[in-house]
Amino acid sequence: MKVLVLLGSSREGSVNKTLAEAALAELPVGATGEIFDGLAELPFYDDVLEANLPEAVARLRAAVTEADALILATPEYNGSVSAVLKNAIDWASRPYGNGSLAGKPALVLAASPSPNGAKWAREDLVKILKVAQAVPLEEHFGQPNAFDGIKDEHRSELGRLVSDLVAA
Repeated sequence: MKVLVLLGSSREGSVNKTLAEAALAELPVGATGEIFDGLAELPFYDDVLEANLPEAVARLRAAVTEADALILATPEYNGSVSAVLKNAIDWASRPYGNGSLAGKPALVLAASPSPNGAKWAREDLVKILKVAQAVPLEEHFGQPNAFDGIKDEHRSELGRLVSDLVAA
């Protein structure tokens, strides 16, 4: 089982990167995972570019195609998903009905310094993934008060959801 992480934050010291790394640490023996590097290199989605696909887009689509499952981690910006992650989903969902996201099981994660754990971003991301024809787990994970670190009870829940993803 190969799991690919799409990380919606490229900020140094990102709490969402820390959360994604914690999720990868919960993968069972035999499963592998990596964080895709390069979302910030993607041009904004424009179907005109399909005729001469940028290398960064081809690399993203190939990585998503090769993965058996996805973990998506997003900060919450203005109550929703980060633009860089939404853009990556737009590229990976094309051509519609045959995009690299179609049928992929996905786990949605978000870390936030707020006590709600980026609830709105997680809900939006689940909706976006469903429209893009991925198969997000019904349950998603939000890390509240993220600057305080991941608590043991949260690691347990995260581990359970990663196991659910691998079993999906």
